[in-house]
Amino acid sequence: MKVPGFIKDNILLKMTSLNAPVIIARMGVSFFITRLISSYFGEVGFHFVGQLRNLIQILTSITSFGVFNGIVKYVAEYKEDRKKLNHLFSTTFVFATIGIVVSSVLLFFAADPISVKLFQTTEYAFLIKAVALVTPFIGLQRVFNGVINGLSKYKQFVKIDLVSFLIGSSMTLIFAYLNNLDGVLLSIALIPIVQLLILVIIFFKELKEYILFKELSFKIPMAKPLLAFSLMSFFSTVVLSSLEIEIRGLIVDRIDTSGSGSWTSMTSLSKQYMSFSIMLFSMYVLPKFAVTYTQKDFVLEAKKIFRTLLPLFGVGMILVYLLRDYIIELVFPGNDKEALEPLFKWQLMGDFIRLISMVMAYQFIAKKLVRTFIFTELLSLGLFYLFAYLFIDQYGVEGVVMGHFARYVIYLAVVIFFLFRYFKTQAKATA
Repeated sequence: MKVPGFIKDNILLKMTSLNAPVIIARMGVSFFITRLISSYFGEVGFHFVGQLRNLIQILTSITSFGVFNGIVKYVAEYKEDRKKLNHLFSTTFVFATIGIVVSSVLLFFAADPISVKLFQTTEYAFLIKAVALVTPFIGLQRVFNGVINGLSKYKQFVKIDLVSFLIGSSMTLIFAYLNNLDGVLLSIALIPIVQLLILVIIFFKELKEYILFKELSFKIPMAKPLLAFSLMSFFSTVVLSSLEIEIRGLIVDRIDTSGSGSWTSMTSLSKQYMSFSIMLFSMYVLPKFAVTYTQKDFVLEAKKIFRTLLPLFGVGMILVYLLRDYIIELVFPGNDKEALEPLFKWQLMGDFIRLISMVMAYQFIAKKLVRTFIFTELLSLGLFYLFAYLFIDQYGVEGVVMGHFARYVIYLAVVIFFLFRYFKTQAKATA
């Protein structure tokens, strides 16, 4: 049987099909672990896990100085230019050193107040100190990950992603058996060590070829362009994760910890199916948009991405909604079904619009449109908190997820406006 040309020649579809078994395997294992947390620790367990994961996400950006997307962009552009690669990684490692040292010191010596902020008790100060010791692994893993994404080594990346995830999940199960919820949290804190070691083992040859360690210097010749990505990462990762921590606090204050756990359960499910797209954005969308210069080429590439991704995600999300009762019973047996079920429709609709928005907004990152990116991110985050604050008293936890949907409807319209304004300006400049 002859394979249709649009499938045979569609690199994005090849990446998607190659990544699908890994995502399915990840989701299967994640659902098992999620079921364990739900069964034994309930909504409170999800609240604690969500807080720690947000802290790790914040550190992922800070310890690498937020230059991940910059590494992806410039490795894709300069992979044949030894001198520019040397400038890129010299600057990167200076920035990463600063981010790692500052993060480690702050976490270690402010462990008590950070523990109170996240967990409402100082009992988890030991966990914050453990995270402080892991920060070098978090930062280096992010930097090396950027190299592999920039090279679009998606076949090898699939291997590392699956192996890292399976080993990390095994750690979580073992630690949970040995020390209950504290063990689960500690395993989450230590997983970056596993991720870095496996990445280095599998990609040692590629990393050695493109990161010329012997030629690196403690200089920052690419400080200005990389700082632009640092600034964008701060708003897309650090502020977003901090906002999620604040929203959990809002739910705890207005409702209770169980309500926060229900919202975290819904967002954890969302992150599982949305993870299907995250790898594609960094390994395909960003490198492609980095070398796309006209509105015509952008529209053609965006159409290709939408034709590939939207039908897959649309069908998948419809199935998730139709099977929501079974998913709750299977994955969240310890959660309140009546509290969780109404959240699905708003989360799924919001995530579908979010997917469209993210594809288009990646042009801002690819072209370093810093002010536009920051404005749209701040608008999105501000709207989310505003809607959550306004809706929570009348609709409860469902109001928070309604805010998620409403915020992305507005965000998409604003992103489209700024994109067309950018291309209109570019056309005038080249006329």
